Amino acid sequence: MSWEPVIGLEIHAQLQTKSKIFSGASTAFGSEPNTQACIIDLGMPGVLPVLNREAVRMAIAFGLAIGARVAPRSIFARKNYFYPDLPKGYQISQYEIPIVGKGSVRILLDDGTVKEIGVTRAHLEEDAGKSLHEDFHGMSGIDLNRAGTPLLEIVSEPDMRSAKEAIAYMKTIHALVRYLRICDGNMQEGSFRCDANVSVRRRGDPIFGTRCEIKNVNSFRFVERAINFEIERQIDVIESGGRVDQETRLYDPDGNETRTMRSKEEANDYRYFPDPDLLPVVVDDALVAAVRESLPELPEARRERFMAQYALSAYDAGVLTAGRELADYYESTVAAANGEGKLAANWVMGDLAAFLNREGREITDSPVTPAMLGALVNRIADQTISGTIAKKVFELMWNGEGDPDAVIARHGLKQVTDTGAIEKAIAEVMAANPQQLAQYRSGKDKLFGFFVGQVMRKMQGKASPEQLNALLRDKLAP
Repeated sequence: MSWEPVIGLEIHAQLQTKSKIFSGASTAFGSEPNTQACIIDLGMPGVLPVLNREAVRMAIAFGLAIGARVAPRSIFARKNYFYPDLPKGYQISQYEIPIVGKGSVRILLDDGTVKEIGVTRAHLEEDAGKSLHEDFHGMSGIDLNRAGTPLLEIVSEPDMRSAKEAIAYMKTIHALVRYLRICDGNMQEGSFRCDANVSVRRRGDPIFGTRCEIKNVNSFRFVERAINFEIERQIDVIESGGRVDQETRLYDPDGNETRTMRSKEEANDYRYFPDPDLLPVVVDDALVAAVRESLPELPEARRERFMAQYALSAYDAGVLTAGRELADYYESTVAAANGEGKLAANWVMGDLAAFLNREGREITDSPVTPAMLGALVNRIADQTISGTIAKKVFELMWNGEGDPDAVIARHGLKQVTDTGAIEKAIAEVMAANPQQLAQYRSGKDKLFGFFVGQVMRKMQGKASPEQLNALLRDKLAP
């Protein structure tokens, strides 16, 4: 506990443009290697880059969403280094004057507290290609399809003090770029990835320790595990009398460890200078105003509104606003359910989420529409069916049997509220179980659940639970 980690993240969000940042080549994922790299991406002599306006608009949208200043004038620079999948020998990025300046986001921690994390900057740059190492028998292949893909690099302040805080921040940025629809957030395809800068210091020490950068981690779970490993590694090095070297490290998920990749470069190692082929990016007030007008309701504001409007807990509201599509689905369900916010939330986060996970579907691909789920919630609320019957109805709806009213009618699942029918079933169960009846009346109250189950079984689960419980307690009384 005498050590304190200091963590900053550099997140690379692939912008959801149809073409690359400086060329007209496609950014679609999954094509055959080197089929989406044009002469500009390949760095052929005499070609000139042309900036993608949509990439600029998306960067502005992010800047406005985090309360940052959008630079009225920014410039692109050449970041010079050699790598096999970087055919030009340099990457076009932004250095001294990024398009997005200082901003901040607020993260919600597990204990319900809110912490503000600073964002140092966000700048536009192009992606490099990809080295392929499988199936080449000791050699590497180069796929340049990604070369020139537009990225927004989002650099945080070193404000995080645990791996859990880092993940909360990363998830907040992930939700934000998806809400803005500037990045699809697909971590498996490399559309959203993270470099983590980690150091440790004695608690209370104002001086930061030597940091190490963990490069290109593309899952929340691996980022958390990599940071925790690196924290422990650095503490062990220092407590053993060693010194932490500034370096870039790779995370190995199989061994759950970080390993040295290369010594950490400084900015001057890259010999940044303004790109002579690209004019400065000038953003006028009219463009900023137009982008501001187009912004959707953002995750934090939507979470607060859900809590106030639908009486949801902070946890429930956080889950339901984690993705724009999920939040849209939930709101449409509540509208169809005549405002039954909490009950609708339980079904979206419960049975619906379970069925989606089981089949690996996205919320936008659910066979149960918000209108159908809202109608089901209404049938529970008006006691047409019980919660138990509703689970069966939901499964039948999922399997393509239509809206809940049709399913209930087709399968005869309407809840029985006839007092006489329930009392008749109770009498039959009591007569069939004299031993359990005597035990209950002698003080074994836990047998009440046994009688509820027996009556429900006799009535095929259709008895109104509220009426059944009230009538059963009365009938079982000595």
